[in-house]
Amino acid sequence: MQETKKSIENFFKGKILWNEPMKKHTSFGIGGPALAIMYPSDEFDLSNLLKIAKKEDINIYFKGSGSNILAHDDGFDGFVISLSKSFKKLNISKNKVFCESGVMLGSFVKKCTSNNLTGMESLVGVPGTVGGAIKMNAGAWGMEISNHIKKVKIMNKEGEIIELKKNDIEFGYRFSSIKNDLIISSNFEFENSNPEKIKKLKLSASSSRKNTQPLKFRSAGSVFKNPENYSAGYLIDKVGLKGMRVGDAEISKKHANFFLNLGNASSKDISQLILIARKKVKEKFDINLELEIKTIGFKKDIF
Repeated sequence: MQETKKSIENFFKGKILWNEPMKKHTSFGIGGPALAIMYPSDEFDLSNLLKIAKKEDINIYFKGSGSNILAHDDGFDGFVISLSKSFKKLNISKNKVFCESGVMLGSFVKKCTSNNLTGMESLVGVPGTVGGAIKMNAGAWGMEISNHIKKVKIMNKEGEIIELKKNDIEFGYRFSSIKNDLIISSNFEFENSNPEKIKKLKLSASSSRKNTQPLKFRSAGSVFKNPENYSAGYLIDKVGLKGMRVGDAEISKKHANFFLNLGNASSKDISQLILIARKKVKEKFDINLELEIKTIGFKKDIF
């Protein structure tokens, strides 16, 4: 591994954190060390890094800001790569927006709405990067970010750049077909709207989020996707699990689809709550809850 480290450090202009605890880089505040957490400075950095990882058979995990990740306490034997420190270009020309994936979603929403572009208001206050939001097709109150995408530039694990038009990508509820590739940038197109109308939509979304979500505690947002015709939080509440604790992990009393780290929760604590919630909902409603959060470092069959 020492030779690989030297090889990477010889060309890499970005930031590398070797043997870095994931808990410092996730909103949950949970997770053991990754082999390295890496922030490429440009496409050259990224491409060469991916080529080395492929050649050396090193595991790769693409991370945005870490706002929807549960990392295992044992860590991750591989490279965690994030564009959140350098891929930050955002340009607006009339109703067209070019945005690199490291831009924070909050900044993107603010920039769009301040230019009287409508469509992003309901994502106000949602954490994460634009790249992460596209990959999971983030949305709220009937709006999805994919509604406004025109094309996406990605890099595959061979370090090759590919441009995709929207029709080349499959989007669904909290889903996109971009799985093993890293989103570099995206082009959007919006409609113009009245500033007062935009402001009203933003305030409504922000107020709803503050009133219904436990924003003062460490979490990864909604743990489960909403099954058809139901809210996951409603189902978990109805099986009596609101407020349930395992160690320092708790199913929120305010919103049952938010699982909280009240201090020193472990990945095992959160995992137990996930498995209990799934089991109880399946028993009572015959519904299989599907994870919305992403996991890293776990055995694939645990969930």
